[in-house]
Amino acid sequence: MGFLDFVKDAGSKIFGKDEEPESQTVEYSAEERQQLNERRRAMALVELVDGFGFPVEELSIKVDGDVATVSGKVPTQEEGEKIVLAVGNTAGIARVDNQLEMAEQAAAAQYYTVQSGDSLSAIAKKQYGDAMKYPVIFEANKPMLSDPDKIYPGQVLRIPALD
Repeated sequence: MGFLDFVKDAGSKIFGKDEEPESQTVEYSAEERQQLNERRRAMALVELVDGFGFPVEELSIKVDGDVATVSGKVPTQEEGEKIVLAVGNTAGIARVDNQLEMAEQAAAAQYYTVQSGDSLSAIAKKQYGDAMKYPVIFEANKPMLSDPDKIYPGQVLRIPALD
């Protein structure tokens, strides 16, 4: 648990432009506008995680600038790591503070930040010494990856140990 760094400007663009609160009778300070936008961004991240169908109880995400703090309860280390990756691989998030409680602890996966020109087979060759092991990486990053050919520079991937 702890912090995992991401490329802030890479990833899914689920946040719209920061908006002014819709009210003509109330004046908001810059700090209040920032807090409202951070709450809106946190809600968008919760919807993203919920949309992937991860088995998480009591999910809470807080956003402070470009840092997201994720808490809740998950059954496995793998599910927790996937939630952190889903949140971190979002444009505008540079760091995720993983405060998830995991019922089943296991060895943490390694992480790899995709570089320009990378493919899953090239990453598998670098990480495992065998390009044909790319399905292991693909499966370890589902449902965030829907196709082995759809990765992008700056994306962070889980690289699990081989059994």
